Amino acid sequence: MARGWKVLMVTSVAVYLVSLDVTVVNIAFPTILEEFEGTSRTFLSWSLSGYNIGFAAALLTAGRLADRFGRKRIFLIGLTGFSVASMLCGIAPTPGTLIAARVLQALAGALVMPSSLALVLPEFPPNRRSAAIGVWGAVGGIAAATGPSLGSVLVENISWRAVFFINVPLCIATWIFGRPILQESRDENARGMPDVLGSFLGIGAVGMLTLAIVQGDDWGYDDSRVIAALVLAAALLPLFLLRCHRRTDPILDLGLLKERYFTVANLAAFLFSLGFFAMLFTNVQYLVGVWQYSTLGAGLAMTPGPLFAAMTSAPAGRLADRYGHRVVIVPGTAIFAIGMVLLVVGMGPEPQYWTRLFPASVFTGVGVGFTISTVGSAANAFLPPARFAMGSAFNATVRQIGAALGFATAVAILGTADRVGPAAAFDRAWGMMAACSLSAGLLMLVAYRRPLAAPQPDVSAAPGIPAVAAD
Repeated sequence: MARGWKVLMVTSVAVYLVSLDVTVVNIAFPTILEEFEGTSRTFLSWSLSGYNIGFAAALLTAGRLADRFGRKRIFLIGLTGFSVASMLCGIAPTPGTLIAARVLQALAGALVMPSSLALVLPEFPPNRRSAAIGVWGAVGGIAAATGPSLGSVLVENISWRAVFFINVPLCIATWIFGRPILQESRDENARGMPDVLGSFLGIGAVGMLTLAIVQGDDWGYDDSRVIAALVLAAALLPLFLLRCHRRTDPILDLGLLKERYFTVANLAAFLFSLGFFAMLFTNVQYLVGVWQYSTLGAGLAMTPGPLFAAMTSAPAGRLADRYGHRVVIVPGTAIFAIGMVLLVVGMGPEPQYWTRLFPASVFTGVGVGFTISTVGSAANAFLPPARFAMGSAFNATVRQIGAALGFATAVAILGTADRVGPAAAFDRAWGMMAACSLSAGLLMLVAYRRPLAAPQPDVSAAPGIPAVAAD
């Protein structure tokens, strides 16, 4: 196996574990609540919220740390921290310990994500990166999608603690196998510590925004805490941007936002993530609440989508290397939207899995495989080497905020079921997801252009297919 693919394999395992913990604990939450009897649901929900908020808030700073101190070093530190935090989650004797360990787990996971992609990018030439990024990016999406099924198997057959313990041996194996393979790289122009004030402003802005989104449903969007979080985010964000503008070594190089390919692809990633993560939550709610599936049954019923995404993501990346990103992403978003339409027109109160849900899962899975990783490569494939971790950290932050907003939007729409009826509420949710996907595709079709200095698509990436106009 070529070195580049070994690096991709090592980093993909780590990305899978970090991304899995965004959703896998959702399925274990009712069991955790039962064990810690007497603890309020609102307090214990911070075992979910704390991870999502901490993860999103720390990504930009983690990317700059990787560029400054070395991508391999930060990756291995993050992997070690994630393993230790997972062990602490698994043995947590109290709810407070579990929540604290989950926050630590999120911060360690934030170190892993941008450094992992920054380790992959130098291993492939720019005109071959889409296939590699396709695999890397699909792993994160597949992990999030398989969270309910894997989590339900572990919870039903072992314990909710197994959801965390399973990370430990996999982290150790990845660390041992990866250490001799991964090559160190960094931003050679960076000196001294990263901008501390800029880090605090960035963490505060993203953290407050994510807090308002994640907790809005529990607290109420008119709650003073949610309003205060939004006000703080609105105040800190311009200060963060101003700080980045004035620094020679900023946490976020604002010059990246002037690059059309980078800005458009990240906006598309935000829109698609909103719809994709809303789908994961909504479909589980339908299976459990309407079709009365068990937790395990619902998790297994959702497995075909991730399988089809896994099968199509690598070929989608190779097609993007040859044809260009738009030619893959635009059809992918349309295929995903077709899956959503099939849910709207086909789902009913009586379980009809093979004739109703399974066909829709095939479409959504293929759409995810074509889109979620390829839109990431559209944003990251042409980054300058000194900005590998920074750019991928920004992309991961955008996706995480999109995921949080998608979840919150789905909760809000399904919350209207008492007024409009369950069927109408679910139809509106699926319609929203289709609209988000189509908007992402339209944005890529109309506005995306690869940078002029980028190499042309590699005509050998998919032999036997005639060349066409690229992005």
